[in-house]
Amino acid sequence: MKTVTIRFKGVELKGVLNDTLTAQKIYEALPIKSKGNRWGQEFYFKIPVTMELENGQEVVNKGDIGYWPPGRAMCIFWGPTPVSPPDKIMPASPVTVIGKIEGDLGLLDQLNDGDEIEITKG
Repeated sequence: MKTVTIRFKGVELKGVLNDTLTAQKIYEALPIKSKGNRWGQEFYFKIPVTMELENGQEVVNKGDIGYWPPGRAMCIFWGPTPVSPPDKIMPASPVTVIGKIEGDLGLLDQLNDGDEIEITKG
């Protein structure tokens, strides 16, 4: 089990990565520091990993961590996006789900466009 720490604005959350090849490649690239954008209750940010879609999902769950191939971006989902129908969380296009955030997802509401986020091992 690969764990990661996600830091932003003095907040620290833990995440657990799954066993996809994409998650492995991202874990190998850590630490990553990037500025991101907020899209509804999704925060996404460019990372130095290029992968194809792996087991693509059009609907994700609250707390999922995804990889979005068109933007070479890591995404954190904690609620609906602007394209989500009622009771679903939808990315702009399919993502590879690479893990899950543990802890208080409400802390992610502090994220805004241009905020810096850091992902490290452990």
